[in-house]
Amino acid sequence: MTTASPIPRIDLAPGLSISRVLTGLWQLADMERDGRGIDLERAASAMQPYVEAGLTTFDMADHYGSAELVAGIFRSRHSGAVQCLTKWVPKPGRVPEADARAAVERALGRLRAESIDLLQYHAWNYADPSWLETLYHLQDLKREGLIRHLGLTNVDTAHLRMVKASGIEVVSNQVSFSLLDQRAAAGLAPYCAAAGIGLLAYGTVAGGWLTERWLGQPEPDWEQTGTWSMMKYGRFLRVAGGWQALQRLLGAARQVGDRHGVSIANIATRYILDQPGVAGVIVGARLGERAHVDDTLRLFSFSLSDADRAELGEALRTLQPIPGDCGDEYRTAPFLTASGDLSHHLQSMPAPFETVSAADGRMRCLTGTIWETVAGFARAVRHGRHIAVSGTTATLGDRVIGGQDAAAQTHFAIDKVAGALQSLGASLGDVVRTRVYVRHVRDWEAVARAHGERFGRIQPANTLVGAELVGDEYLVEIEADAIVDV
Repeated sequence: MTTASPIPRIDLAPGLSISRVLTGLWQLADMERDGRGIDLERAASAMQPYVEAGLTTFDMADHYGSAELVAGIFRSRHSGAVQCLTKWVPKPGRVPEADARAAVERALGRLRAESIDLLQYHAWNYADPSWLETLYHLQDLKREGLIRHLGLTNVDTAHLRMVKASGIEVVSNQVSFSLLDQRAAAGLAPYCAAAGIGLLAYGTVAGGWLTERWLGQPEPDWEQTGTWSMMKYGRFLRVAGGWQALQRLLGAARQVGDRHGVSIANIATRYILDQPGVAGVIVGARLGERAHVDDTLRLFSFSLSDADRAELGEALRTLQPIPGDCGDEYRTAPFLTASGDLSHHLQSMPAPFETVSAADGRMRCLTGTIWETVAGFARAVRHGRHIAVSGTTATLGDRVIGGQDAAAQTHFAIDKVAGALQSLGASLGDVVRTRVYVRHVRDWEAVARAHGERFGRIQPANTLVGAELVGDEYLVEIEADAIVDV
């Protein structure tokens, strides 16, 4: 039997050293489900064994029940002993700067801190450009010292690249990444490794499905699967191939684990920890109920060999890929959440832009830019089933999104097209034609590939033209036509 080794650390950002295994506090929300209360003092005391073992980094969020309050109690007793990484998940739509400040100050009060170690931001709808406005608000608060470092959560590769190219200083991105969910391996993890952004992986044991408990067991009643985490990752499991696929994966992990004298959870977690770009993995805790500190410490008592990885890889190839990119489970169907939709997260999804109906039966989408008034045009016009979207650049107020990255500018322009369509009751799936204008013909391939990422399944008619655009900072402009099925 191998023995436990000290928990290694990594510099996630200047002045922020974290343990490579983070303790996730999302299960506090589950413990408080249906109006149940917890003893905050007892939960705070339950953090001590983790810290003593070297697991000094805790991950929480504004919506993880009393997690920030519990961490604040512990911090008040053990100043400087822990790193508290939290999240802010505002409702979709525009967030005034004052509201962003209030949210940060609320978190500071709960954490009993003067500055948040890492604030991780979640955006619900990329088609609404206000999510980037909010990030700029947070960057201003970072400059004031209320936030030490900024991170993201559930952001895909294209939009992480967009954020970085736009000069927003993010140091991390937290996403689902497990043996069941390999989306991050395709693009996000390599990008993070190249860009120097730490990837924080959650769901590595898939809510408990990747443990000995389920090896060789009959398929459960999916409507009675216990915790929110189990309900959520049960959906991932069924998309990935179902119960028999899980049994093949557990069997392979058990054989590898037996060779090293460690658990299936150790194998599943270590496999992700070894992936390029991964700064740390997040292992959930039910503070005051049960702890897995000793098992977690065994993560660093062994190394996976090439033969181990090959055996796990063979089992992985029998799974169905989780669709889309990281975070899509919160934005597009199938919604791989505990409830199978967004009903326990959101009440509504506001339209990204203003719309105005005219007596002639046309509906116009307006983004409020000065040029719509000066030049006399709308961002988009709907007449019956047809929607025409004006030439759209990577403009957000007085900023250019994407910097000098042509692909990033393309993605943001397409987001704005999507926002106009959403506001008029349509989607990118209704687009039948796009016209793309590039300032530099040398950028054609980067722009075309970005267009392909967004329209690959839709395949509208398309024209790409080299053109002198208005404004030297703009590398690409896109217009679109859509026909809405009724």
